[in-house]
Amino acid sequence: MRTIDIITKKREKEELTKEEIIFFVEGFAKGEIPDYQASAWAMAVLLNGMTPRETTELTLAISATGDTLDLSDVVDIAIDKHSSGGVGDKTTLVVLPVVAACGLPVGKMSGRGLGFSGGTLDKLESIPGFRIDLTTEEFKQQLRDVGMVLSGQSADLAPADGKLYALRDVTGTVPSIPLIASSIMSKKIAAGAQAIVLDVKLGLGAFMNTLEDARELAHQMVAIGELAGRKTVALLSDMNQPLGHAVGNALEVIEAIDALHGGGPDDFREHCLHVAAEMLVLGERAENMNIARKMAEDAIADGSGFAKFRELVIAQDGDVSYVDHPEKLPKAKLIETVPSPHSGSLLEVHARYIGEAAVELGAGRAQKGDPIDHAVGFVIHHKVGDKIEAGEPLFTIHANNAELLAQARKEVLAAHRFSDAPVPPLPLFYM
Repeated sequence: MRTIDIITKKREKEELTKEEIIFFVEGFAKGEIPDYQASAWAMAVLLNGMTPRETTELTLAISATGDTLDLSDVVDIAIDKHSSGGVGDKTTLVVLPVVAACGLPVGKMSGRGLGFSGGTLDKLESIPGFRIDLTTEEFKQQLRDVGMVLSGQSADLAPADGKLYALRDVTGTVPSIPLIASSIMSKKIAAGAQAIVLDVKLGLGAFMNTLEDARELAHQMVAIGELAGRKTVALLSDMNQPLGHAVGNALEVIEAIDALHGGGPDDFREHCLHVAAEMLVLGERAENMNIARKMAEDAIADGSGFAKFRELVIAQDGDVSYVDHPEKLPKAKLIETVPSPHSGSLLEVHARYIGEAAVELGAGRAQKGDPIDHAVGFVIHHKVGDKIEAGEPLFTIHANNAELLAQARKEVLAAHRFSDAPVPPLPLFYM
């Protein structure tokens, strides 16, 4: 079997066999298939797609390149959640401690930023000392003792995905539905969660731009989960505009901490409560969504959610004083608030443009291995549908370079569009 034949076969829109998929995935994981051939194959998949059978075989092959965690000896049920990516999506930092505070163990392996989409690990590393590289034994021990783990992908779990994930980020192959579905679900299967809530984003700032594509991705991932014996549900949520106000690593951590104290933007808080409630129902800690919603609200109101977040940071060697005093988190040297050039109703806050501007500012990676500036980013003050007066603060830039700040000002201004007529607010979730 030759790698070039597999690439050519997919280029010609033919269906790969199980054996061909396993050969390719194992070869790439072992370093026998170089990046340039894997890039060509990924581009062929992006352009020509995969059948549901191919996608499932790809997921299982990726998962099989490493160990698979069995968490049944640690907790009665372990739940995980995953977002398919977005701008300002710091949901995990709130949802996981809230759910864990309600008595549902959460073991999650997160990723770094991918394209214009921010990464949970990058945000957490704004906290000095926070350690993401836990061993399998550390992962299981912390899940047993703390009831919550939020780590990077272990090198011995689905290693082919870690390599492919990084490659997709810099080769223009991020938006492929089969590659997204297999990447997400291979990690979930390998990480041992028995129940999974998938938050599938759609819109201008998501990898799935349309409701149709988002539904397709959701259906594929749920089908894969069920085939692998995992209880799986998928939500479809809006990502036409940034979630919350903060975009950028330390800024998003600050906003998440605020939400755990009962504050934060309305849309972000509501999103977190809904996802947390879905997890509590799927994880059999609540009989219905109403009861689950009340449990999540109580965990924020009584401080147990924030206490669980502190416990997480301490368990993973983070300096908890930065959580107790978020003003200590990295700060940008240059902070500029930009006024609105127009009066009217806000018609659009283009999430992708803002995400890309954040990457250029240093909050994300333009190339594999680029360093992250945890201090930089934006605070977007308004939502679609807001009525704004000219001169009113529109957004605030946090930058460490004057030239980059000036460029970001232009790009984020261009992301805002106005209407003289009233504009309805965007939904948080879609049916």
